[in-house]
Amino acid sequence: MSLPFKPGQDPAENLAEIKKRISQSATACGRRPSDVSLIAVTKRQPLHKIHALLQAGHRVFGENRLQEAQDKWPDIRDQTPGLELHMIGALQTNKVREALRLFDVIHTLDRLKLARRLADELAHVDRPVELFVQVNTGEESQKSGIMPSDLDQFIAQCRKDYQLNLTGLMCLPPVNEEPALHFALLRDMAARNGLTQLSMGMSSDFEKAITFGATHVRVGTLLMGERKEIAAD
Repeated sequence: MSLPFKPGQDPAENLAEIKKRISQSATACGRRPSDVSLIAVTKRQPLHKIHALLQAGHRVFGENRLQEAQDKWPDIRDQTPGLELHMIGALQTNKVREALRLFDVIHTLDRLKLARRLADELAHVDRPVELFVQVNTGEESQKSGIMPSDLDQFIAQCRKDYQLNLTGLMCLPPVNEEPALHFALLRDMAARNGLTQLSMGMSSDFEKAITFGATHVRVGTLLMGERKEIAAD
């Protein structure tokens, strides 16, 4: 495992270091580095840092809030071929249509009402949108996500009742627990349901997540530095 590092002022330099660590972690466990997608999380990050990553060639980004994404990304998307945007925060059912106009991947499918709305709106979308089911692996009352004991039935209903083509699973391990336990649980649940994509691992544990099969790691502060504070909605 690589030694920890603190992000510098230049996001492009941080990007190069993180990509190197992704490559090392994947290679060490017999995986191809190209099988791991780095999602640059730009929540509450200024545009100049985003542009630094774009200039360095990075094209995969994640946002937690729809409104913030709508403020940042439409113009950038129009000017940037190959851009891939991931919704990694909670999605309200009344915002699904707007989200599908902007995002290529939704990581937070967490209830049947949302599944039904996604199915309705996807029928009118002329491009593929990938869907991850968020799993509450720690069974935390304050977090969204399907409980592990309910997951198999939830996936079956999404497939049978709404004909959703699910991509994979996503989790946010509890802060004070060993993340490896949750990564292993998510990996096993995905395999059991025929899903090959795993969205897990953040700035503090993305290397460990890769050893458990992560295909998407979500890295923000380690890549772009501390987030600026903004007023709550």
